[in-house]
Amino acid sequence: MEVGGLPVELWQLILSYLHLPDLGRCSLVCRAWYELVLSLDKTRWRQLCLGCLEHRHPNWPNKPGVEPQSWREAFKQHYLASKTWTKNTQDLESSNCLSLFRRRKGRRRLCVGAGGEFGSLRAALAAASPYDRLVLMPGVHEEQGEVLLKVPVEVVGQGKLGDVALLASIDQHCPTARLCNMVFMPARFTSVLYKTTSGYVQFDNCNFESGQLQIHSPGTCQVKFCTFSQSSIHLRSVALCILENCEFTGSENASVTVEGCPSSDRNWACKHLAVLAKSCAASVQEPDPAGCPLAKRDGWGESLLGPVRTCEIVVGEEQSSFLSAVGAQALLSSAQEDTAFGDNLRAAKEEEYLALDSNSSDSDLHSDDEEDVQAVYKLPYQAHSLSPMLADVTHGRLQSNRLHALQRDLKLKSLQQELQQDKEAQSLANSLQGCIIRQCLFRDGKGGIFIYSRGQAKLEGSIFRDLTYAVRCIQNSKVIMLRNDIHHCKASGIFLRLSAGGLIADNNIHSNCEAGVDIRKGANPLVLCNKIHSGLRSGIVVVGNGKGIIRSNQIYGNKEAGIYILYNGNPAVSGNHIFQGLAAGIAVNENGRGQITGNIICENQWGGADIRHGGNPVLRNNLISCGYSDGVVVGDCGKGLIEGNAIYGNKGCGVWMMSSSLPHLINNQISHNSIYGVAVFCRKDHAGDYPPGQGGGESFQEEREGAGGENDPDSEEEYLAARHPISVALVELNSINHNGAAGLHVKSSEALNIIANVIHANRDGGVAVLQSSQLTRIADNSISCNSRGGVLVEAECQVELRGNGIYKNSSHGIVSKGEGVIVENDIIGNHRCGLQLLQAADMQVTKNRIQSFQDYGIALFDEAKGLVQENLIFQGRSKKSILRPMSNAEDCIIQNNVLLTFKKRFDMECMLINPPARPNIEGGAPRSCMAAGSQRVSSITTRVDGGCHNHGSIFCTII
Repeated sequence: MEVGGLPVELWQLILSYLHLPDLGRCSLVCRAWYELVLSLDKTRWRQLCLGCLEHRHPNWPNKPGVEPQSWREAFKQHYLASKTWTKNTQDLESSNCLSLFRRRKGRRRLCVGAGGEFGSLRAALAAASPYDRLVLMPGVHEEQGEVLLKVPVEVVGQGKLGDVALLASIDQHCPTARLCNMVFMPARFTSVLYKTTSGYVQFDNCNFESGQLQIHSPGTCQVKFCTFSQSSIHLRSVALCILENCEFTGSENASVTVEGCPSSDRNWACKHLAVLAKSCAASVQEPDPAGCPLAKRDGWGESLLGPVRTCEIVVGEEQSSFLSAVGAQALLSSAQEDTAFGDNLRAAKEEEYLALDSNSSDSDLHSDDEEDVQAVYKLPYQAHSLSPMLADVTHGRLQSNRLHALQRDLKLKSLQQELQQDKEAQSLANSLQGCIIRQCLFRDGKGGIFIYSRGQAKLEGSIFRDLTYAVRCIQNSKVIMLRNDIHHCKASGIFLRLSAGGLIADNNIHSNCEAGVDIRKGANPLVLCNKIHSGLRSGIVVVGNGKGIIRSNQIYGNKEAGIYILYNGNPAVSGNHIFQGLAAGIAVNENGRGQITGNIICENQWGGADIRHGGNPVLRNNLISCGYSDGVVVGDCGKGLIEGNAIYGNKGCGVWMMSSSLPHLINNQISHNSIYGVAVFCRKDHAGDYPPGQGGGESFQEEREGAGGENDPDSEEEYLAARHPISVALVELNSINHNGAAGLHVKSSEALNIIANVIHANRDGGVAVLQSSQLTRIADNSISCNSRGGVLVEAECQVELRGNGIYKNSSHGIVSKGEGVIVENDIIGNHRCGLQLLQAADMQVTKNRIQSFQDYGIALFDEAKGLVQENLIFQGRSKKSILRPMSNAEDCIIQNNVLLTFKKRFDMECMLINPPARPNIEGGAPRSCMAAGSQRVSSITTRVDGGCHNHGSIFCTII
């Protein structure tokens, strides 16, 4: 394109020498010239923007090396913002047109200092007219006594920033003023640098040293491109003020203090500030995958972790990541991927479970001829009431439909999606009240922002580093935090207390010495879409009746629990990805509660979820996988409802729990864990047994003392209405399959109910009861295809086996050395004896249907005694029915048992019809009688040992 016969490059060179007014005039000539002026963005407009002494780099102080999207637009915003103070006309009695004429024509320039008309600022103010410009000449200007600012003026330092220093205390009594390009230092008699109680003041490109700004309602202010060195701002009931592109260093207290509810008494400047805030507000953006801080530390210290990994599982014939596609891309793009991890995990599983197909274990034990015989004598047991649960796992895989639903439902949401769905969060994100702090840097001091007594502040795009704390919000105050970076604080990054609330969204919170977010004493914030990682303690702590909604966050790499709930803390935790923590994923302790739903909790060093000492959460529909310890731990006096979770691929047990804790474990998918599927113990933990750096150091004394009497009555009623009280530990309607040891391992002295579970294809037995001084009730379960026996009951154990289907296990169906009853079970197709009683067993065996291919239906050895009657025994090819050696105890009664021999195929098909194959549950799962147990508070405990065969969880800890 050519304009007037000259090439574009020559026109750009010519126009690059023009001043600002001339550029404006040229842009009005025609469309072609307008586009030429716009094309100078990275040349002339950049020079104008950086050459203005009243401005700094648009991205100072956080990103001074990053260019803005448009230098022209940045210059325009600077210019318009610098004129806000002149928009007041209320002090002039004339019309708007006349006021503009007066201001423009009557404005004077008064020089103060060496070579100027006035020797002091006080003298110049006495002679000034409204909207005059007072220019302070280079040097130090010191005023004795307080300076009263009674007329609206502009005070500007001449030269570069630092050439003019003003030692004074100024009290503004006029509607508006602007101060620019000066260094403010306190007078000898006070630390107050500037104060206004009614007017509007604008500070541009100033330094404040060792003093304080005080703005009281209805006064307000705009502070831009200023540096505060050991200085602070105190805002009291201010309706609206803006702090932009400022740097705060070395504060002895809070750098910015916001006190009091925003006043309804607004001065003239509030509407202009609201327009300015909206025009400059950064739009809510999708998370940038390349900006994930896993690998990029920006010189803030090394990560506590090695390379980031994603865990891969097998679904049907496909591999699918438990992390969402967006989250996985973010992780993989920002960190060096451990490419061998997924392959190693799959290889380990293939080696550990040589045959995931349920039929493969049979083929290893029998020849082809024997398989043919089994086919002839096979009873059709597959139609029992839990067969739909069994159908999804018979081939050794997770339930595909359920897993895909989990992946879809647990996908990490962006902030944009959250705001679209949550109107309260959207309203908070768009609010413009109180103090707005944008693009500021707070560093190397005690505190960042302190908000109290119903104050309100909004923080956007700021950095808080190397402080004692970043944000402290208390006493019914409200804080809105969007896209801030908070790291290396000596205490907690964000501290909310005493009914504080607000929105904490899309922030990067990492490497803090205490919790990333600390919620206490009734505080109730929305915590959405943050990255909370690499902390030296927990990621989020909710204590002392703290509440809050914690949703769609990435919480990873923290040295203690990802989320730690205690002392009646009761948050709603949902949709988070909690992974690669150096302790537990979620810990609930000391009467903590909470609704923990729909989270992905994976690859944590300790338990995925750890519940102890009165902790009583609802843990529902979470994916707890690939942990280096147990999936879920319910320790001493822990309680809770554990429902609908997928607990997969953990190196310890799927669930490790103490029966004395009375947990309720219902409808979970527990599979492919390296040790037991579910392990139940009764041993008490040893108090105070902390591993190094895993708890015990943090003080919650205040919350401990107040935990008993500060419960929210409304939340208590809702909580109790949602829970069924229980008096016996309950394991119900779970699918427990393909685990590395027994599906269910019991070594307890308390009563236990095991009802309507599918226990299938585990590497050891189905159910092993090794210790049970009180009754263990095993009813209506499907126990099939396990690598050893179906059920093992050791000596001196009390059990009730009723209504179970015990099918096709690789050893005996039931082996008992203990006491109790075995009633109305189907014990079919097991590879050894259907039922074996050993040693001093004392069992009542009645009304069972029993079939064994290779061995006796019922075998009694040693001193076994009891009653064996009214059982239906199907004879296989061996024609073996009941074995009772002559040396057996005389008080063993065997009577009224029926022996059946197959004659034709029709007979076999009719054998398990009346009643149908067990378990046969009418009307759904049986209801259990449950009552609430008492709670007690004790010290945090932990245990470390090599496995749970010694009655303890592998790597159990609270944090």
